[in-house]
Amino acid sequence: MKIVVQRVKKAEVEVENKVVGKIDKGFLVLVGITHNDTEKEADYLAKKLVNLRIFEDENEKMNLTLKDVKGKLLIVSQFTLYANCKEGNRPSFIEAARPEMANNLYEYFCKKCQDNGIEVEKGIFGADMQVSLINDGPVTIIIEK
Repeated sequence: MKIVVQRVKKAEVEVENKVVGKIDKGFLVLVGITHNDTEKEADYLAKKLVNLRIFEDENEKMNLTLKDVKGKLLIVSQFTLYANCKEGNRPSFIEAARPEMANNLYEYFCKKCQDNGIEVEKGIFGADMQVSLINDGPVTIIIEK
């Protein structure tokens, strides 16, 4: 399982010209799931995410969590995080989990983040989504388990 975390001032996701998820200060999180991922990986990444200290404190040091700043999450499933571009010019997505399995684990991951006291907005799994954001910093971190 792989997540790309972007610290944002605001972010939103649209499907068919309708906003389906929107946050102000917080993290836009892109989630990729591969075949052998389980709830164990999702548990680890949810805990890591909600405790990630990448907001600045009064001394301008990255020392504060989402809870500390009352931030929110916008979580978007993105199978292309498991694109393999080693050969040729057309990516292979064979490492991405099948949609049924990936959707269940995506929903589980979102619920675990909510269970940790964070407000969660989501994209729509498998939909053609348009994601917009204002990256704060910019700060972008990739975490794998």
